[in-house]
Order: sequence, then C-alpha cells, then structure tokens
Amino acid sequence: MKCPFCGYIEDKVVDSRESREGESIRRRRECLKCERRFTSYERIDEIPYMVVKKNEQREPFDRNKVMAGILRACEKRPIPAAKLDAIVNSVEKYVQESAERERPTTKIGDMIMRRLKELDKVAYVRFASVYLEFEDVTEFMAELKTLVRTRQGGAASGKRAS
Repeated sequence: MKCPFCGYIEDKVVDSRESREGESIRRRRECLKCERRFTSYERIDEIPYMVVKKNEQREPFDRNKVMAGILRACEKRPIPAAKLDAIVNSVEKYVQESAERERPTTKIGDMIMRRLKELDKVAYVRFASVYLEFEDVTEFMAELKTLVRTRQGGAASGKRAS
C-alpha cells in the first residue's frame, strides 16, 4: 500500500476490523518511512449486474435510478413508500437472479409497468408515457383508451372505445 503522505510503498498494519455488514475490512496502517497513519478498506471485487438498454448499450444496474423513475411517475399520488420499495426490490431481485448477470431494460420496464398498473393507474400512465416513448398524442390516447376499457370491463360490456 502506498503511503498517501510521502508515497513510500512499505507500511505495517496496526489494526484490522471487519465492517458491520461484513462486506469489507478496515485496516489502520502506519508508514514505515514517515510514521504517519492512514486507513485502507479491502473488499471483494464483484462483477456488477448489468442492464442492456434498447440500443444494446450495457450499463451497471442502478437501484437508485429505478427508484427515481418510479418516484417521478408516482409524484403527488397516494402511494405508500413501502409499495414503491417493494417494486424496486422485485426488480433488483430479478436482475440479480440472472445467470448472465444482465437483463434487458425492456423486461425491467414491462415489470414496473405491470406493477404500477395494479397499484395506481395515473402513475402507470405517467411511467408508460416515458418508457414507451410515445411519438405523438394519438399513441398516448390509444393507451389511455385501453386503460379505460379495462377499467370499465371492456369486453364484458360489449362496448369498444374509438
């Protein structure tokens, strides 16, 4: 370990402790040249879980990014935070269960849309409007009509929205 103060490469470990979560080890070190102490952390280097975007670009899965998108869709809606956290947890679990350590964002988006549709129709429409990348108002209206049809029983009433 290189001393952050003088750059000398030899030191001695004065103290080692495992972190609370057991995911890393904290080490207090003392430089053998300048005798100043510093802290280092040691952890297992894991391969990150990845998501494959629509354009085939890969990026690390980011739980916070998923939560931010859901929060935006649910803004000012009467949805408990625990329900949103449950959606994000299920998405994270889905990504982590991948044998290839990657999942397509299309599947993740579909999963979120299904859960929001059950939870809150307004949040669903908000999320869908961004996720499905509607090109114009006609596409957006078609999705709204489908939503209204399913809410009213659609086929059961024999009526079709036009």
